[in-house]
Amino acid sequence: MDQSLSAGAPATPPPLGEHLRSPRLRAAMLVQQEALHAARAFLRGEGFTELLPPLVGPVTDPGGRGAKALDVDYYGHPYKLMTSAILYKQASLRGFPRLFYVAPNVRVEPEETAGTGRHLVEFHQIDVEIADGTREDAQEIAAGLLTHVTEHVWTAVPEILGELGRIEGDFADIRAGKYDVRTHDDAVSRLLAAGHPQNPDGEIDWAGERLLSLESDRPFFVNDYPKGSRGFYDREDPDRPGVLRNFDLIVPHGYGELVSGSEREADYATIVTRMRESGENPAKYAWYLKEARDGIPASAGFGMGLQRLVRFLTGLDALWQVSAYPKLPGVVAP
Repeated sequence: MDQSLSAGAPATPPPLGEHLRSPRLRAAMLVQQEALHAARAFLRGEGFTELLPPLVGPVTDPGGRGAKALDVDYYGHPYKLMTSAILYKQASLRGFPRLFYVAPNVRVEPEETAGTGRHLVEFHQIDVEIADGTREDAQEIAAGLLTHVTEHVWTAVPEILGELGRIEGDFADIRAGKYDVRTHDDAVSRLLAAGHPQNPDGEIDWAGERLLSLESDRPFFVNDYPKGSRGFYDREDPDRPGVLRNFDLIVPHGYGELVSGSEREADYATIVTRMRESGENPAKYAWYLKEARDGIPASAGFGMGLQRLVRFLTGLDALWQVSAYPKLPGVVAP
């Protein structure tokens, strides 16, 4: 094995020129190239159409966990760089009932996340949306996508993965399509039993995700996050008030969350109510609410972090190692 490829990562990237010449980055980009090829082939084979997402808009996903959007002066109007293209995915469903983006996202993450190895200011998501889809439909596509990509990279570039120290047998369950399912309540109980102070009414925090991921040898879905822990667009379960029809997909061996998804709220009045409950001003979302009033289809979808996917496949220590032009939270970089 080439030890220069398998060595651990320092806390911050080296100067850009040195980083771009790194054999490790070249290996990661070759894996990323194959992952994108396989993702597009899988989704097109499932009847999805690829669209190019917008980069700026009057509003974006409000986000969470302290991340903020960057402001843009758009001909005198206050626009935002996209933190997520989810609102545009929903609006596009009337013309494209099965669609996907490879979407750039910009989120000004809290500076303390720079050391997690799992956060960048600039990153990409494989964003998928299914008109009239259920959570189970979205999970089936998400699992199929990860299985297909993993199978492809191990077929196309096994020598690169081997040089990076990856062991083919560790991916056997994914390649066989074996995924587990848990609930948010179960995840919280596991963490509390392990002594981790997880809020039962909130997101699983990053340290908690890592703990759950370390104890598993195969990917697993976490379903049923509580209302209030996610965005206004996540649909509440009509049979279980206070519970959302959403999910995360956690990959094993400490790599944590790879996918977040949900059934979407499509009813105009409910969307407005949910916005107000979450502290959002509906007036900011005028264009989106007009689309909802005109009739956005019910749907389900997800976003899969591309850099997180490549990091998981390559086994590297930090997302900056799998980004050609990394921007860590709080670190000014070209």
